[in-house]
Amino acid sequence: MNVYGEHYRTIWIKQDDTAVIQIIDQRHLPHKFVVEALPSVDDVARAIKEMHVRGAGLIGAAAGYGMYLAALHAPPDSFMDRLTADGEKLKGTRPTAVNLEWAVNRQLEAVQAVNGDAKTKIQAAFDTAQTIADEDAEFCRRIGQHGVSLIEEISRRKHGETVNILTHCNAGWLAFVDYGTATAPIYAAHDKGIHIHVWVDETRPRNQGARLTAWELGQHGVPHTVIADNVGGHLMQHGLVDMIITGSDRTTYTGDVGNKIGTYLKALAAYDNNIPFYTALPSSTFDWVMRDGVKEMPIEQRDAAEVHTIRGGHEGTIKAVRLTPQDSPAANYAFDVTPARLVTGLITERGICRANEDSILNLFPEKRQRYKEEGVKLTTFLTSPRGNQ
Repeated sequence: MNVYGEHYRTIWIKQDDTAVIQIIDQRHLPHKFVVEALPSVDDVARAIKEMHVRGAGLIGAAAGYGMYLAALHAPPDSFMDRLTADGEKLKGTRPTAVNLEWAVNRQLEAVQAVNGDAKTKIQAAFDTAQTIADEDAEFCRRIGQHGVSLIEEISRRKHGETVNILTHCNAGWLAFVDYGTATAPIYAAHDKGIHIHVWVDETRPRNQGARLTAWELGQHGVPHTVIADNVGGHLMQHGLVDMIITGSDRTTYTGDVGNKIGTYLKALAAYDNNIPFYTALPSSTFDWVMRDGVKEMPIEQRDAAEVHTIRGGHEGTIKAVRLTPQDSPAANYAFDVTPARLVTGLITERGICRANEDSILNLFPEKRQRYKEEGVKLTTFLTSPRGNQ
C-alpha cells in the first residue's frame, strides 16, 4: 500500500537494527502518520493489547515478530521455557483473533524443530517471522485476485454502472501486512478500471471504518462514503448496496464468522434484502477445531471507556471527549458471530467456497485428511443442522 506515494507494510524489521520491529501506530490515524519502534516482546504485547496494531492478520504477524524478539532476549540456559512463557503472554493479549495463537504456536514448533544453539534458534525465529509476514501479504493479494471476479460479475450485470460495496470495520491493508482481505478485491477492481463505490461503516466504538478504512481507500483513490453504523439496512432496502464484503477474526471450519461487533446485524439485513454477504479471510484465520462459533467462540470485552468516549483530531492534537452521562455504565463487546447460514461465501487465498464444512474442507483437503486420521466425524452440508438452505 502506498502512503503519500511511498510503499509501506504495516510491520517490518528496522532496516539498520534487526533487534527492533517497527509498526504503523494506528491509534493516531488519520490525523497523524506515526511509526513506532518495538524493541522487546513486552512492547509487542502492549502494542497488540492497546491496539497500536489490530486486525487478524497483522496481530498474527506481530505475534510472529514478537516471538522473534523473545528468542533474541531469551537466556540460553532456559531458552525454550522463556520462549514458551513469552508466547503465553502474547496469546493473552487478544482472545478472539485466532491468528495470534496460530502464529505463536508456529514459532514454537519452528524453533523446537531446530537442533543447535541459541543463535541457530534465533535465526529460525527470525526466518519464521518473516515468512509469516510474507505469507500474509501474498495470501491477501490472492484473495484480491479471487474476489475481484465477484465484483466483475456484478459490474457486467449492471452494464458497467457503479458497483456499490458495503464493508464493516477495517479489514483492509491496515488490518494485515499488505493488501487486506475485504479491501483486496476492491483495490483489484479499482485498479482494473471497474467503477466501484464503497460504503464505509464508521464502526463504533473505536471507529476503525471512519478512521482507517476511509483513510486507506482515500490513499488508493477509491471512491467511498463514510456512514453511521446503523445506515446499512436503509441503504440495502433502497437498492444502494450490491454486495457486502467483511473480514473475519476467527471463522470455524463449519463457516461461522467471528468479526467486529455489528457484522451479524449487517448479515441479517443483507439476508432480508437478498444481497450477497461475503467474508474474506486467509487460511490462518480458520479455527480448525471449533465447530459452533455462536456457542464456543471467545468474545473479547474491552474497556467500557471506549464506549463512554470518542477520539478525534482538533487543531493538530488528538483528544478524547465523553459522550455518556458520568454515572452511566457501558458494555463493550468487541466481536459477534455471524452464523454460516447467513454467509453467501468465503473468499480465501485458495479460492471462493460456500460457508459450510464440506465446501471449506474441499478447499483445504489436507484438513479433511487430518480429521479422518483423528477419527473426527465429518458432517456434510446437506445433513448438518445448517443444511438444506
